[in-house]
Amino acid sequence: QVQLVESGGGLVQPGGSLRLSCVASGYSFFSYAMAWFRQAPGEERGFVAAINWSGDSTNYGDSVKGRFIISRDNAKNTVYLQMNSLKPEDTAIYYCTPYPASGYWGQGTQVTVSS
Repeated sequence: QVQLVESGGGLVQPGGSLRLSCVASGYSFFSYAMAWFRQAPGEERGFVAAINWSGDSTNYGDSVKGRFIISRDNAKNTVYLQMNSLKPEDTAIYYCTPYPASGYWGQGTQVTVSS
């Protein structure tokens, strides 16, 4: 079965950086695009970034453009999200998912940006 395990979240001060990882299993990882979404308390889950199967095409939500970088390592079945210049409004649970609209989600990893 499809499994997605996110990690790398934590508490960071505004302006800081974090690198999230998501290890996928149970399907042909290299065959699918991947995306990161996030959900803040009281809000709907929203798109953050996506990357195609080969890693040479990426797409970002407007709120993270120029600050976040999505990448992948197909040999490790892993997708990453490098988050720089973090803001308090980036606080959320971050999820990875095969994209688009796979319906598969991991447990997420909490990112808190606060001084």
